[in-house]
Amino acid sequence: MTAMTYAEALNEALRIAMTDDPLVFAIGEDIGTYGGYYGVTAGLQEIFGKDRVVDTPISEIAIAGASVGAALTGTRPILEIGFVDFVGACWDQIFNQAAKYCYMSGGRARVPMVIRMACGAGLSYGVHHSQSLEAWFTHIPGLKVVMPSAPADAKGLLLSAIDDDNPVIFLEHKFLYAEKGEVPDGAGRIPLGKAHIVREGRDVTIVAWSCAVQWALAAAGELAEDGIDCEVLDLRTLAPLDEAAVVRSVDKTGRVAVCHEACQTGGFGAEIVARISEKAFDSLEAPPIRVAAPDIPVPASPPLENEYLRPERQLADAVRNLAAVSHRRI
Repeated sequence: MTAMTYAEALNEALRIAMTDDPLVFAIGEDIGTYGGYYGVTAGLQEIFGKDRVVDTPISEIAIAGASVGAALTGTRPILEIGFVDFVGACWDQIFNQAAKYCYMSGGRARVPMVIRMACGAGLSYGVHHSQSLEAWFTHIPGLKVVMPSAPADAKGLLLSAIDDDNPVIFLEHKFLYAEKGEVPDGAGRIPLGKAHIVREGRDVTIVAWSCAVQWALAAAGELAEDGIDCEVLDLRTLAPLDEAAVVRSVDKTGRVAVCHEACQTGGFGAEIVARISEKAFDSLEAPPIRVAAPDIPVPASPPLENEYLRPERQLADAVRNLAAVSHRRI
C-alpha cells in the first residue's frame, strides 16, 4: 500500500495500462506537455512519447470522433475532456456513435474507449465548469458510467474501465483530486458494477457516489453521536448499477436516503428511489428520501455556490428526520 492523492492514483493507473498494452493511448487538450488540467497525465508524454500521449486542438467533437474511430480499429483510447460541461460539444459522437456501434453491428464492432471528465462544484468555477451531469450518461444504453470517491477506487476502477470493450464514462470530481489515501500497489482491478459498503450500519442506509460519499461519511459520524447508526453505500459505478447491493442494504436498515450533488429533478437519485420502491418496498419503514442540489445553475459566487451545495449541510438533519418516521402499522 502506498499513500497517494486521487490524481496520483489515476496517473499510476494510466501508466500501468499504457505500459502493459501498447494499444492504449491518451488523447486530449493539454494532456502532454502541460500534464492535464489537474496533473493526472503529468509525465506520461515523457515516458510514452507524443504518439501515445496526444495533445489536440481545442475541438471536443474532433477529439471524440477520432477516439471512436481509433477504438473501432483496435486501439484503446483514453480521451480527456477537461470539464463534463463541455460534453455537449461532442455529445453526438458519444451517444449516437460510441454507445451504439456494438448494438448496430450485432456485437461484431467494439468501442473500447474511456472518456475521462472532471465534474462537480465547490471551486467557484461558475455555470460552465461546475455541473454534475452523470444522469445524462446513465440514460444512454451502451455506456458504462463510473464515479470513484477515493484514490484506491480511482486507480482500480480506471484500470478496469480501460480493459472494458465498451465505452466508459469516467467522472472525476474536481474536489477529490487532492484527497489522499492508501492505494494498493500493483495493477489490481476493481470490477465495474460492484458497489462498496464503506461504513456498516443498522438504522439507515445512505446511498451516495463521488464526492457525496465524503458527505455521507461525515454525516454518519455526526449521527452516531445521536445514536443513529448509518450504513454508507458507495455505488462507485452507476451503470451498470449494483441494484442487489442497494436492496440488501435497504432490507437490513429499512430506511434510505440518497445523496448526490447534481440537482434533484432528473438526478440519478430518482432512479435509485424507483428501484428501491420496486424491489424493496416491503422492507421500508419510511419513504425513501433524496438529498440533492436545488434546480438552479451552479453559481460562481462563493456564498451562492455554498448554498447550491447545501446537500452536504442538510444530509445529517434529513437523516435525523427520516430515522424518526415510521409508516409501519403494528
